[in-house]
Amino acid sequence: MKDSDIVMEQTGIAYHCKRAMYFAIKRIFDLLCSLVGMLFLIPLAIIIKICYICTGDFHSIFYSQERIGKNGKIFRLYKFRTMVSNADEILQDWLKNNPEKREEYYRDRKIDKDPRITKIGGLLRKTSLDEFPQFINVFLGDMSLIGPRPVVIDEADNYGKNKDKFLSIRPGLTGYWASNGRSNVTYDERMEMELFYVDHCGIMFDLKIIWNTIVTVIKRDGAK
Repeated sequence: MKDSDIVMEQTGIAYHCKRAMYFAIKRIFDLLCSLVGMLFLIPLAIIIKICYICTGDFHSIFYSQERIGKNGKIFRLYKFRTMVSNADEILQDWLKNNPEKREEYYRDRKIDKDPRITKIGGLLRKTSLDEFPQFINVFLGDMSLIGPRPVVIDEADNYGKNKDKFLSIRPGLTGYWASNGRSNVTYDERMEMELFYVDHCGIMFDLKIIWNTIVTVIKRDGAK
């Protein structure tokens, strides 16, 4: 074996050891943060439930949906409900009445001035409080505090040849895209940002994302 090959092999081993140590530290950090987050989940849920009852909405304040996670694992993502209880029916009516927007919706998974969102839901989204129940997902290991945002199962196909790379790490409660513009960037830009994180994730990068997330939530930048 040539000296250059030995150096490359040693470099590769060092890289993988560094990544393994990073993910181990990250998991410990995830567990600690998720435990703290879940302590605030109960009082927050009580307040949100009271607010919904005051508006005459007695349906569950929680919403769950199947998402695809690390290595293609399917899990249920938890959120506070931000839409009316018959959101699926309203969506189908909207798609029927706006056929020119159908392709755009299935690509971006969003609607401008979404008629399904409740007044309380709008506030929850602007403050990102609707994502709070995902601390449960982080605790269970389905998600991480930092990572690419989880997508619905068929949406992962949008990444094409990069799908496996996108699914190679745990999705995050927040991430590089989520803390930098969110709804203010195109879907293609979002995918580029998510893949950039997969390639460059590290402790310092994660700390920067946490700081940017705090700033973004305070400024309500890109929240819809």
